[in-house]
Amino acid sequence: MSSTSSQGVVERVQNFVSEHKHAVLIATAAAVVAVGGVAYYASTSRGPGGDVEKGEGKKDKKKSKKRKTVKDEDGPLLEERKPKSAAVEEGSPGSHLRKNTSCLVKFKGALSGLSSLTPSARATTLAPSPPRWLVSTKCLYPILDDKEYTAEEIAALSQEERTKIAASLKAKGNSAYQQRKFQTAIDYYTRAIAVTPQPEPVFFSNRAACYVNLNPPQHEKVVEDCDAALALDRKYIKALNRRATALESLERFEEALRDFTAAAILNQFQDMNAAEAVERVLKKLATGKAQSILSTREKRLPSHMFTSAYFGAFRPRPLPALPENPTTGDNTLILGLEALGASDYAHAYTLVNEAIEQGISWDGGKAEALNLRGTFKFLMTDVESAKADFQASLELEPSLTQTWVKIASVWMEQGDPKKAFECFEEAIKHNPNDPDIYYHRGQVLFIMNEFGEAAENYTKSTELDDKFVFSHIQLAVAQYKSGNLANSMATFRRTLKAFPDRSEPQNYYGELLLDQQRYPDAIEKFDRAIEIERAKPPPMNVLPMVNKGLALFQWKQDIEAAEKCCQEALEIDPECEAAVATLAQLSLQQGKIDVAIKMFDKQSQLARSEPELISALTYQYATDAQVQFMHAYPDMAAQLGQMARMI
Repeated sequence: MSSTSSQGVVERVQNFVSEHKHAVLIATAAAVVAVGGVAYYASTSRGPGGDVEKGEGKKDKKKSKKRKTVKDEDGPLLEERKPKSAAVEEGSPGSHLRKNTSCLVKFKGALSGLSSLTPSARATTLAPSPPRWLVSTKCLYPILDDKEYTAEEIAALSQEERTKIAASLKAKGNSAYQQRKFQTAIDYYTRAIAVTPQPEPVFFSNRAACYVNLNPPQHEKVVEDCDAALALDRKYIKALNRRATALESLERFEEALRDFTAAAILNQFQDMNAAEAVERVLKKLATGKAQSILSTREKRLPSHMFTSAYFGAFRPRPLPALPENPTTGDNTLILGLEALGASDYAHAYTLVNEAIEQGISWDGGKAEALNLRGTFKFLMTDVESAKADFQASLELEPSLTQTWVKIASVWMEQGDPKKAFECFEEAIKHNPNDPDIYYHRGQVLFIMNEFGEAAENYTKSTELDDKFVFSHIQLAVAQYKSGNLANSMATFRRTLKAFPDRSEPQNYYGELLLDQQRYPDAIEKFDRAIEIERAKPPPMNVLPMVNKGLALFQWKQDIEAAEKCCQEALEIDPECEAAVATLAQLSLQQGKIDVAIKMFDKQSQLARSEPELISALTYQYATDAQVQFMHAYPDMAAQLGQMARMI
């Protein structure tokens, strides 16, 4: 259930990160040298395609929104670029950031099975070795008109002659480009490259623009020319953007992300297109990887805490009565249900499968077995198989209301709330006094933000059975979400009194206090929940520990204490997703990049659904791209630190 699971903690971590950008910006890059967080980017959308270099001067922002293309009458502008040193253009990074803080946002959400490049490999990737054209002397080059010069004849020309000839050829190339004669322009730029006494990055960048506009575009050659340009000037932002766009078109998304990230940082986040491209490529990369992982991942049960929370959302029922002469399958089913009652979920799953294979002699038993197997399949994200088991269960025993409730969850998972509510109505027809029906219908309404109606269903559930703690907790939370603070607090106080030995009311009351920024009171409740959990037999619910860490972080920015809480939680429950997600963010902010990447990887392994996995992978890829940037541009550390301090 949404508000009584670790997912709520994960969301609060991400929300806090979003609201406190100064603590998590820029930084994975800066953190290689100093303490920082991670830079996250976003902006408006622009897809890959045939855009070419703009002119050098800054344009009016309103006018620059519409970019010229080769379809315009005068075509796009190629770059008229004077040779410059590798240094970044001067300017006040703070002024750019103050004007464009909207492009700095957090990415929701860590990675499975990816390995990082070594520092030397990363640096080589962004600044490739000199290409073959720098050393070749054997080709013939047509220089002016139809005359062709050998490399030796070119060498015989004076520096001044070669410079003038190269400039003339570039001008002719620009003119041919404006006339959309791309192959002709390519020839001129190629001649300019051959004759120039000092290689110019702009020649390669302009030729790359031509390759983009050929039909079909020659993206591989775009990459080659941008490699050459960046070998001459590794901070050539437009070449980075052009190469990134070509790499994106080639579906080389990790390399595209590397270049877009570098361009965004080098440009001090003033280029909204590059910043948005980071988010766009991240989405493609994370989504594709998530789908690949899920298609090959072996179906498995989620963490013990998650599984316990799901089964704990249903009131326990007595074991079914066996027929007079039970079969082996009948007895195996009872063993499976007993294992379920003992929270031995893996064994219960094995036994229920064996029972079905062995054969169960009566319809009620078969319906119970299919209900249980369908539940396990649902938890393992095998949704279609779960639905088939639930439907078969209902065909055998239409009055089994728990199965109606569970198949309603399947319909919600598949985005069909109408069918979900029809299932709840069917369940009510069979047993209007089953409190689980109203509790779970309340959960669906809560997810849909219908808090008033959710509260009515929770109230109905408690009226039918007031011994189920979660109905009381959810009622209090729904009242709080509806803005009825006084009623919510009163409900929680009654629940604390009625369930003094349960940790859940203490924990979730603490969450509401934390939301109100009543930090000391919240920590007191979390401590009490931890005390109760320690006193009971294992397994221990470690969510109160994670919540306490988050409270200390939000209250005092005490990262060390927060980290200690999460580490202790993971020692007790290594699969606690909330602890993993929180520790990943805390590690980023302390510059512990290796730890953060490890946590993101673990989070992706624990992720149950595709959205959860995409979120984790997004953080992983964003972090790794920025680590690559810092290895390739170590001289940017001081600037990044300044930018982080000014946000």
